[in-house]
Amino acid sequence: MNTQQLRGLGRAPCTGCHRRSLVIRNVAEATRPAVVSTNGKARAGVPEGTPIVTPQDLPSRPRRNRRSETFRSAIRECIVSPANFILPIFVHEEGSTNIPIASMPGIFRLAYGKNVIDYVAEARSYGVNQVVVFPKTPDHLKTPTAEEAFNPNGLSQRTIRLLKDNFPDLEVYTDVALDPYNSDGHDGIVSDAGVILNDETIEYLCRQAVSQAQAGADVVSPSDMMDGRVGAIRRALDREGFTNVSIMSYTAKYASAYYGPFRDALASAPKPGQAHRRIPPNKKTYQMDPANYREAVREAKADEAEGADIMMVKPGMPYLDVVRLLRETSPLPVAVYHVSGEYAMLKAAAERGWLNEKDAVLEAMTCFRRAGADLILTYYGIEASKWLAGEK
Repeated sequence: MNTQQLRGLGRAPCTGCHRRSLVIRNVAEATRPAVVSTNGKARAGVPEGTPIVTPQDLPSRPRRNRRSETFRSAIRECIVSPANFILPIFVHEEGSTNIPIASMPGIFRLAYGKNVIDYVAEARSYGVNQVVVFPKTPDHLKTPTAEEAFNPNGLSQRTIRLLKDNFPDLEVYTDVALDPYNSDGHDGIVSDAGVILNDETIEYLCRQAVSQAQAGADVVSPSDMMDGRVGAIRRALDREGFTNVSIMSYTAKYASAYYGPFRDALASAPKPGQAHRRIPPNKKTYQMDPANYREAVREAKADEAEGADIMMVKPGMPYLDVVRLLRETSPLPVAVYHVSGEYAMLKAAAERGWLNEKDAVLEAMTCFRRAGADLILTYYGIEASKWLAGEK
């Protein structure tokens, strides 16, 4: 293409260079003079061949607010802090050593006693002062009606007392559901016909919540998804004098494929049925359909009306739209559970060198906050807090 043809396209040839530097004019500013290099030489500080253009007449350039880390930090809209984290802890008493959970690298069933105290003390040293307790119930204590759930000397209740005795200002959350204690592996009592009994289950959930409050729990957290359980638990707590114990409801808990490693940790997956009993193979008759969005509003309105203090969405990353929905629907604090499957995926990718674990995890935590979550239940609680503190 010759010089005359280049000029016809709005481009000027540059002589004296091994490669041609092109001056490109915006069509809308074709009447303005192009910027040319001095003496036909390429500009310093840019790669040879970089186009020389007329600066755009832009009153607003958003990139000005991204120019330095100092300024980006100053105007950052969502801040992640260890104060936002609730650390899940799995507890067992089948020996004195911690048991690694194969599908959750770096996470253990903690041996009841000193190991639990040491783990929580480490979390507190990095600013994480909230935990939620999940007990691993021995099989011989599991029954179809799960009475171990409200045993005042059960593992969950003893763990709560242990934590509050050692850390009086620790915020202790509990799990209110029957599946860790149910020999059928469901959150509620299962009839012989395979129906999860709603109202009968709630009676035992109320007893469970009261027993946890008596042990010293600050927040009871019904994860069972039975209809009406928040109101029933609130009345039971108030009746026993626990008006200051809060309820964090699993408001939008979906029947998700991301729970597999958690069920490994507690051996709480649904069990096969028997000749005379039909056991549902999944929890789809009480947990929400992953395809549903508007249904979360119905659940949120019910929980708020029944006395929930905090509403939770579970799982986390695949359901950020639901987190935002609850944030915009209710004035209540919103929690989100960064579940075991999400943790396992990040760990697996990081172990293979496919992701920068620190950057990916902190981005995920930021996304939860940006979507509207006030509280984040995450197995990365300690690691993320170390990274936030600047540790490698």
